[in-house]
Amino acid sequence: MSEWRDIAKTEIHLHLEGAAPPDFIRQLAGEKKIDLSGVFDAAGNYKWVDFVDFLNTYERACEVLKAPEDFKRLVEAVLAESASHGVVYTELFLAPDFCGGGDLIAWKEYLAAMSEGAIAAKAAFGIEARFIATCVRHLGADQAKITSKVAAETASGLLTGWGMGGDEAFGAAADFTYAFEQAAESGLGITSHAGEVCGPDSVRDTLDNLPVSRIGHGVRSVDDPDLVRRLIENDIVLEVNPGSNISLSLFKNLKEHPISALRDAGVKITVSTDDPPYFHTDMTAEYTNLHQELGWEVKDFNAINQTAMQAAFCDDATRKTLLKKFEGA
Repeated sequence: MSEWRDIAKTEIHLHLEGAAPPDFIRQLAGEKKIDLSGVFDAAGNYKWVDFVDFLNTYERACEVLKAPEDFKRLVEAVLAESASHGVVYTELFLAPDFCGGGDLIAWKEYLAAMSEGAIAAKAAFGIEARFIATCVRHLGADQAKITSKVAAETASGLLTGWGMGGDEAFGAAADFTYAFEQAAESGLGITSHAGEVCGPDSVRDTLDNLPVSRIGHGVRSVDDPDLVRRLIENDIVLEVNPGSNISLSLFKNLKEHPISALRDAGVKITVSTDDPPYFHTDMTAEYTNLHQELGWEVKDFNAINQTAMQAAFCDDATRKTLLKKFEGA
């Protein structure tokens, strides 16, 4: 297949703010008269040279997102872009800390607005979306408890998951056990970033202390055969983001990336884009590159999409309907 845009896709690891199209951020900045000098390069793309600079650019771009209506519009813009690349189901990471600061009333307003955006996008583009509320690891365990509480109290509708992002090297997973158990008790599906920048011990620490069914990234697990066996035995699904990993220089290229090694060993893997406009990628590019560099074909993509839908934090009726799009794996 020469054109991978139209093949149906799932994506279960996508940060809402990190997926903001540059044109959308520029438009919002213009409306609000916010100066974003230095955020974009001459071609209009997000500008950064290393991880610290990436975080700085990310934070500056988010300065234009100040109200529930801004986030509603952002959800619509992100889902429109995803749908244009054949994505039929996606899960968006949302940070309550940046949508009301942990205040329940404010968070409810943001969540309602973002849900409206997702419903509008479904009507316009046919894309199904669910939300994963996340705590920010480097803000600490006490803040995570607050964030988890507001997520647990609003666990319904499109909010179906809970997770953790931020600085993977900060603290220990055990520090966040209470927050994760609180979210799990509310019925939210559980995932957490681990094994991206840090090594396999980060994944092991997460598995030992948090009730996860999925790991965000998890690619460093490949360095520990015992951990790989544990992932397989415990049916843990990895949310792999090859383009992101390569852009951040974790691996030089796809041939050195462990996605195939993990898959071939029997680990359940999926493919997503993480923060696509920052990493000059999209789901079409991910599929195209996996085909060209690693020889993946339609059957391989159907298989990972079935894995993603089986692991998705959605209702069974939605899961059953969408799985039909990936038959023949």
